[in-house]
Amino acid sequence: MTRCHACLKELEIILPVGRRNVCDFCGAELHCCLNCVFYQLGAYNDCREPQAERVIEKGRSNFCDYFVFGDSVKDNKGRASGNIIDTKSKLESLFKKG
Repeated sequence: MTRCHACLKELEIILPVGRRNVCDFCGAELHCCLNCVFYQLGAYNDCREPQAERVIEKGRSNFCDYFVFGDSVKDNKGRASGNIIDTKSKLESLFKKG
């Protein structure tokens, strides 16, 4: 599932995403670190691709050759957020004191 990092709406786009592609709903640039599968807050330069050059503005379009549009929504900490709440509630119920 491809979603915009800014508005989180599902996109119907043809991959690969070009540097000038923008979200049809909010106009956010799509070829950016925040939409990349390699983006991870806390990793060196917030990127898991070791050969990628440093990008300062993670939400702006860039020329990174390693960009791959991510298949899942990420939370504001750079982690996939698909079932985080579901998993957390299951763990809490497992270790609940009763």
